[in-house]
Amino acid sequence: MDFQNRVGSKVGSGGPASWSETNRQRKERLQALAMETIDLAKDPYFMKNHLGKYECKLCLTLHNNEGSYLAHTQGKRHQDNLRQRAARDANGEAGDSVPTVARVEIKRFIKIGKPGYKVTKQRDPATGQYSLLFQIDYPEIAEDILPRHRIMSSFEQRVEAQDRSFQYVLFAAEPYETIGFKVPSTELDKGEGKLWTRWNPSTKQFFLQFHFRSERVQHAPKPLAAPYMPAPMFQPHM
Repeated sequence: MDFQNRVGSKVGSGGPASWSETNRQRKERLQALAMETIDLAKDPYFMKNHLGKYECKLCLTLHNNEGSYLAHTQGKRHQDNLRQRAARDANGEAGDSVPTVARVEIKRFIKIGKPGYKVTKQRDPATGQYSLLFQIDYPEIAEDILPRHRIMSSFEQRVEAQDRSFQYVLFAAEPYETIGFKVPSTELDKGEGKLWTRWNPSTKQFFLQFHFRSERVQHAPKPLAAPYMPAPMFQPHM
């Protein structure tokens, strides 16, 4: 292409620059000027992430190098956000635009062994349903800790071989080890009064009872061979 003979060009000049070329040159000049005058160590919005790229915490933008970030700081978007931030600070509104996550202190306990327990198999004379009543003793339970329980399928645990014929009932309370019981995978009756829990703070005993929908239980519950540390517990809906 003949750049020298375009309209408005001078002989030997190579022709007038296009808009994209002019814009690129302007950005390069801004980058060079910013790198000479701005100290990134003092920029509160400049951050280098774990991928080695640079972020603007004010505008939430991502940049490949420092020059790109510095050019961004001279742009309209960043300058507008700076003015808005200054106006909010002047009005005494919210401080940092970057939300902070509250630190949650994790309580750590030294395990003192397994709790005592008692399992009773019962039969409702009115309905013929079989039920299991668990009594777990926590005489040394930590202060402000309540016992938790969870009923999980065989496919959620990693202690024994998976068997769809069984499910597991887990009990946990610090500083005791988590214990689990293997019970038939028969569907539980979650009707009113059929599944309940109770914590007695005086005797430090936790009770859980549930009824099976079928008429009889084929297997008595068996404690797991090893203590099982489950995922965070949840309370099933009554």
